[in-house]
Amino acid sequence: MRRSLVVAALCVAPLSVSCRSAQRPAAQATISLPAPKHSGTVSVEETLLKRRSVRQYKNQALTLAELAQLLWAAQGTTNEAGRRTAPSAGALYPLELYAVVGNVKDLAPGIYKYVTREHQLRQVAAGDKRAELAAAALGQQQIAQGPVSFVFSGVYARTAGRYKERAVRYVHMEAGHAAQNICLQAVALGLSSVVMGAFEDARVKSVVGMPDEEAALYLVTVGKP
Repeated sequence: MRRSLVVAALCVAPLSVSCRSAQRPAAQATISLPAPKHSGTVSVEETLLKRRSVRQYKNQALTLAELAQLLWAAQGTTNEAGRRTAPSAGALYPLELYAVVGNVKDLAPGIYKYVTREHQLRQVAAGDKRAELAAAALGQQQIAQGPVSFVFSGVYARTAGRYKERAVRYVHMEAGHAAQNICLQAVALGLSSVVMGAFEDARVKSVVGMPDEEAALYLVTVGKP
């Protein structure tokens, strides 16, 4: 009984807003990102010590290099085999990552999807959508004020094929790993962050323009403290 209920949820939940998300026309712009740095001056221990949830930010733009580093920390590849910065059950990588950009130098406001293998951004929608995302997240104004928010989605089916009823657990664990990577990388860059799980799933999915098979999982806003 338990297995049948979970598998049914995997099949049905991501389809809840298929009509709304399908209506958003997909933009085609692709942006190559600055190469990520693989060494720095701040230790892992220091990032752990200084990490705090911060909900107020200066009205200052992030650089494209900072955005690129945060994206790589979350879901970047670390070898030619395609292994990523965050662990994944069975190396199945069910996560997708979006950047809702409002104030990043040399990057137009809009919604972008991270293309992991190529370390690129693919534009999903043009225009500043931060206020819409904040409304979908129960009015959390740090989203509207922060220069960028990251939205993690998950494709449960990628993991369920091997791990069946444990897939939901594994996908959620992976989202936590990746979000923590953003938080620690933010500290290393002199930035601050806050993670959020309070939002209306269907509205976030619609604002971001996720395809049917993806489910909204986690939000992270990053800015200058």
